[in-house]
Amino acid sequence: MPEVSTYRRYICLLINIEKMRVAVVSGGTKGIGRAICELLLANDFFVHCSSRNIDRSFTHDYLMQHKIDMSSKEETQQFAKAVLAHSPCVDILVNNVGVFMPGKLMEEEDGSFETQINTNLASTYHLTRSIISGIKKSTKPYIFNICSTASITPYLNGGSYCISKYAQLGLTKVLREELKSDRIKVSAVMPGATLTNSWAESDLPPERFTDPISVAKLIWTAYELSDTTVMEEILIRPMDGDIN
Repeated sequence: MPEVSTYRRYICLLINIEKMRVAVVSGGTKGIGRAICELLLANDFFVHCSSRNIDRSFTHDYLMQHKIDMSSKEETQQFAKAVLAHSPCVDILVNNVGVFMPGKLMEEEDGSFETQINTNLASTYHLTRSIISGIKKSTKPYIFNICSTASITPYLNGGSYCISKYAQLGLTKVLREELKSDRIKVSAVMPGATLTNSWAESDLPPERFTDPISVAKLIWTAYELSDTTVMEEILIRPMDGDIN
């Protein structure tokens, strides 16, 4: 009997998947990305997410994790190919993956620029280009690029991170203009200091940070707007201001 029960459940899952909306989230197992995935799953999306390592603690019937190094053009394109093979239509793309390597431009470690540009900027470019055919099949398509307050305000010790985030905001603006005719919405999400693993060693209290769930909720609010309205930029800061 357990085998029959498992088989029936498997068939039900397959039937449901064919009817579900689909989201793709890069860097989706931690911090902001995970909060976004969890909110989308709670709203009946099938979610594909990428991560450097599979997180065995993060499971759901409608979650598919992909082990991908998003700083690699080839692996990013492979991720898109795997997603489209499983889910030909993509309703939401969240370019969330990012890395922060602190340091001033003239002092940061060699390779810091390339690593952050490839992860924070190039991954957004390559994933969007590689998956756009699926997004164009959606009746409610949306692209969210997780930028940063560093996209508009440089700060000390931000170095190449700030450069990558300024460029990512520029990429977002270009995408929005180019995809208007396809009725694809594109938003830049710019969170300030958010309570994620990036701040794990900080001695600041949790209330000094924005929480990832709030960022996810704002993204959902933008998605739920009417088809004739787009929230172009979402700027989110901790109540007491940015942390420099």
